[in-house]
Amino acid sequence: MNLRSTLLALATVATTVSAVVWSELIMQPENYGNVVHVSYWEKWTAFERDAMKAVVDKYNATEGAKKHIFVDFMPVSGIEDKTIVAISGKMPPDLAGLSTLSLAAFADNDAIVPLDDYCKQYGIKDTDYVPINWRQMFYRGHVFALPTTPDSNALHYNRAAFREAGLDPDKPPRTFDEMDAMADKLTKKDSNGGYKQFGFIPSDPGWWNWGWGYFFGGDLWNGSDKITCNSPENVEGFKWVASYSHKYGPSQINSFKSGFVFASPTNGFISGKEAMQFQGVWMYNFIAKYNPKLDWAAAPMPHPRNRPDLAEMTLADSDDIVIPVGAKHPKEAFDFIAFLQRQENMELLCMGQRKESPLAKVSETFLKTHPNPFIRLFTDLPKGKASRVPPMLGIINEYTAALNEAFDEVTLLREEPKQALDEVQARIQEKLDHYHWILKLREGKAN
Repeated sequence: MNLRSTLLALATVATTVSAVVWSELIMQPENYGNVVHVSYWEKWTAFERDAMKAVVDKYNATEGAKKHIFVDFMPVSGIEDKTIVAISGKMPPDLAGLSTLSLAAFADNDAIVPLDDYCKQYGIKDTDYVPINWRQMFYRGHVFALPTTPDSNALHYNRAAFREAGLDPDKPPRTFDEMDAMADKLTKKDSNGGYKQFGFIPSDPGWWNWGWGYFFGGDLWNGSDKITCNSPENVEGFKWVASYSHKYGPSQINSFKSGFVFASPTNGFISGKEAMQFQGVWMYNFIAKYNPKLDWAAAPMPHPRNRPDLAEMTLADSDDIVIPVGAKHPKEAFDFIAFLQRQENMELLCMGQRKESPLAKVSETFLKTHPNPFIRLFTDLPKGKASRVPPMLGIINEYTAALNEAFDEVTLLREEPKQALDEVQARIQEKLDHYHWILKLREGKAN
């Protein structure tokens, strides 16, 4: 289903939503006297919500007060769907915080406002940002969003477990060969023959199943019209993933991690049951909350022995802020976006969420006072030549879902990597061709 059909479907569903609940979301006052009220929907809760609220409060008390603009900040669950419904009903918020995975579909369906002219007016340019974070905001020749908080990921490892296994805790693996050998030493069985500790589990947490081919030099598409998930490099990545199932057994791995809950003391890494885990910058927050005594460190993910050019790769991503089409106060809305992009305000937000900054310039104070002891690593990794982001595709959700299915088949040893990826290649190429045909039809360019 493309976004336009989703818009229509959700607009129908919206009629069943309680009038009282829905009015809390879309019936925002336009102004009080001479103050323009900008409605801002954001997906975050808890400390992440509080971090953005601090920036909103600062704006309202300073810049907004001078310009008679007040930002009404509202956390909204299921924000992509509710924003789509509001746009289709011609009652959108002035600002919405989205995931970059949804950006292409929103832009392709004329659901969000291009920000090029606003950026030029406020002097916001590409060199202000870490290139990979800017790249995610730029699509089909236009800037459609600006970043809020980015994220990068790295190998988290248990230093105490390294010492117990006779490994140097100051020397994490540099290549996948080294990692596999260390994982063997770090994997332990109990007296009944079951596993009590794993060195590494590729399927945990399972959020980047689509991306393992990147670490072996693969790409998921050619940047324009061809899906490339069955390239030799991507197949090699899935073969590496499957090697853990061949070595330890798929049922044994799944049984071992069946009780893991990410944001809890039962998290595999936090509980000490996994000695190494591929995780994002946010992992510090949960370690600090659920096991602050854990002796851990973070390092770049390993690379293939014959591909030193892939050293220090990270799968970077970002949340973003957009102006929906039909927003009543787009100029005032962008004034807040521009305020957020200033270094001191972006650092206020990113410090509050304990993430790195997407800006090219980062203050030494931010780095020195940041609670994550490895924030310099997470700041530097996205700047590297090997850093990668998910494809900017309107069908990205369907694509990653298909890759997740293939990943499951491969890790359960039900399909060979080449066979599983060939199937995804054929299925998603057909969907991409159809998606592009629909876009051309709308533009009057289809044959």
